[in-house]
Amino acid sequence: MRRLPLLGGLLVAFTVARGGEEAADRFARAAQRLAEAVSAADPALLRRDLGKEMSDFLTVEKAKPLLDGLAAEYGKVLRLDPPQLFPGNQAVCVARCERGALDIKFALDAQDKVVSLWFGPHVPPLPVPEKHETVLSLPFKGRWLVAWGGDTKELNYHHNVRNQRFAIDFLGADAEGRTRTGAGTRNEDYLCFGREILAPADGVVTEAIDGVRDNVPGSMNPLSAIGNAVIIRHREHEVSLLAHFKQGSVRVRAGDKVKKGQVLGLCGNSGNSSEPHIHFHLQNTPILQDGTGIKCLFDRGVVTRKGATAVQAPCSPIKGDIVASE
Repeated sequence: MRRLPLLGGLLVAFTVARGGEEAADRFARAAQRLAEAVSAADPALLRRDLGKEMSDFLTVEKAKPLLDGLAAEYGKVLRLDPPQLFPGNQAVCVARCERGALDIKFALDAQDKVVSLWFGPHVPPLPVPEKHETVLSLPFKGRWLVAWGGDTKELNYHHNVRNQRFAIDFLGADAEGRTRTGAGTRNEDYLCFGREILAPADGVVTEAIDGVRDNVPGSMNPLSAIGNAVIIRHREHEVSLLAHFKQGSVRVRAGDKVKKGQVLGLCGNSGNSSEPHIHFHLQNTPILQDGTGIKCLFDRGVVTRKGATAVQAPCSPIKGDIVASE
């Protein structure tokens, strides 16, 4: 993942695939080559883009019956849907075949080699509300700068990742919009480090992670991308994720019922994060990797945009805004 300059510091959200059109293009190329192998039922074509461990596992002897079975059940691939991207350099591509639809799930390494691969019957996506019913409040007090947020890739680094496409990254800020003091080499230099993070609405905690260390600013931990995090189910297809809490600060556990405004923990710098901040997004399932993002509107916020301050109700902050709950 690229490190992106922000106000003299660095901010990277937990997305770990390469962002934007670059990621979509590389996964589309890989999916096309996998589809060619399926259509031809040719083990050599299937194995040409495998990483070493996958190649050692998926030998010609194993690949041949796999492809023969797919050919018998589905026939040739007629067209491919655009790949859906997920954290961890993973994607799902629906292959529309002669006799049905096939899901091709795979992951790529930095050299675009296939390091995991799965074929299975197409599973239709879960329902995605056009507009959420849950009334959401901003998950904090005080002033915060929106580092990434909005409905386009220019405003939102997460935009091309399906479950994070409407995600927002918040950094604590002062009245002048500054996010840190000092050199920014310590987490304590950042104004949001240790600030309370609040439940945006009532719900049930489905997952709580608390043991991931906080990074030194500028160092990231992609092996535990969301770091310390809380996932809250508000209703069947409306689920909040809040990520990058301070180690040891999470105050809830899976199964807990929470109320809007309840303190969940403290802002930190854990996971695939290069400076203290909080990542928030709404999706349609508590299973992180299976989710589709939902555009979220907060009930109310005081927003400063291009020097003008106004109350927004509802509130939909975008990159560059300073936002406060009151």
